[in-house]
Amino acid sequence: MGGPNANWNRSRDEKLGEKSLSKLEPSGVPLKEDDIEKQKVLTVTYHPNTKYAWATGVAVGEFLKGLKAGVITGSKCDECGRIVVPPRLFCEWCFRRTENWVKLPDTGSVNTFSVSYITADTTRVKEPLIPAVIEIDGTSGAGFLHFIGGVKPDQLKIGMRVKASWVDASKRQGSITDIKHFAPSER
Repeated sequence: MGGPNANWNRSRDEKLGEKSLSKLEPSGVPLKEDDIEKQKVLTVTYHPNTKYAWATGVAVGEFLKGLKAGVITGSKCDECGRIVVPPRLFCEWCFRRTENWVKLPDTGSVNTFSVSYITADTTRVKEPLIPAVIEIDGTSGAGFLHFIGGVKPDQLKIGMRVKASWVDASKRQGSITDIKHFAPSER
């Protein structure tokens, strides 16, 4: 095999003789728990000042901007008339670009749900979390995932009418968590 490191690898392997790299014992002194506890081991603690930035994109950016204002925003396809939420820049049905933002009501119905006594980090909880796909009124069969609140698990059913329960306007950040949860509602 060629390449810039071919000779180096060959000479290294020749020096090792019969031993393969995987059978080599590491050099150095193993650390013991007692050495660490007695601070015989040099350690360095560093807290980097890192900052992250990301772009939400045009469609999701419009959706998040709407949530901050207390509005659910979708997109409408000019070709087939399909309205979806969260908005997209193209229609999955007819593959046309969608650039029309539509303000939608904050009501809908439960498309599907789950009752979970375990959080995302696998912590057990006494009060269940109820993630659900909410089909927002006025959309074309497109929904988004959020939590259901204000209802006992045995009262849930597919098709149940729900309404968004919003965070106070002064505390909204332009995030999906600007909606606390969806709660049962009358039509």
